[in-house]
Formats: sequence, structure tokens, C-alpha cells
Amino acid sequence: MKKILFLMVAFGASLFAAEAEVANQTLKAYSMIAAGVGLGLAALGGAIGMGHTAAATIAGTARNPGLGGKLMTTMFIALAMIEAQVIYTLVIALIALYANPFLP
Repeated sequence: MKKILFLMVAFGASLFAAEAEVANQTLKAYSMIAAGVGLGLAALGGAIGMGHTAAATIAGTARNPGLGGKLMTTMFIALAMIEAQVIYTLVIALIALYANPFLP
């Protein structure tokens, strides 16, 4: 465990000791990786949430067809809220890629 901790500290120190251009390129690379992973996780979570929402609406409509219209309206509102979370992640990823406040 101490070896791993020492390697992590040594790696971090080497990043801080690197030249400014190398540090900028490293930060840009990490920003791209973070944006890709963040968007992937947001899309995965959004897809799972939308699938559960649609399945619950279909099950509710099958049990009580008279409430189909109300359930459909509620489902569309829920889908819009789920999609908004994915769009927020997209905005944050674009900020990290193009207007990164940590780059000089």
C-alpha cells in the first residue's frame, strides 16, 4: 500500500514539476477524458431512467386504461426532466472542453 501511495505522490509531483505547456496539455487531455466519461454516464443514466418511466407508464395504462391520458402527460414531464439532466451534463462538458477556467 505504501508503494502505491508513494507512486501516486511521485506522479503528482512530476506533474507539478513539468513545464507549463506539458501541464496544459495534460489538463486538456484530462478534460477530454472527463467530458467523455461524464457524457457517457449521463446518457446511460438518462436511458435507464427513461426506460423505467416508459415501462411504468405502460404498466399503469394496462392496469387502468382510463388513466392513460394523465399517465402519458406525467410521463412526458418526467422524460423532459430526465433529459434536462443529460443536457446539463453536456453543457458542463462543453465548458470543460472549450472554456476551461483552469487553463491559463
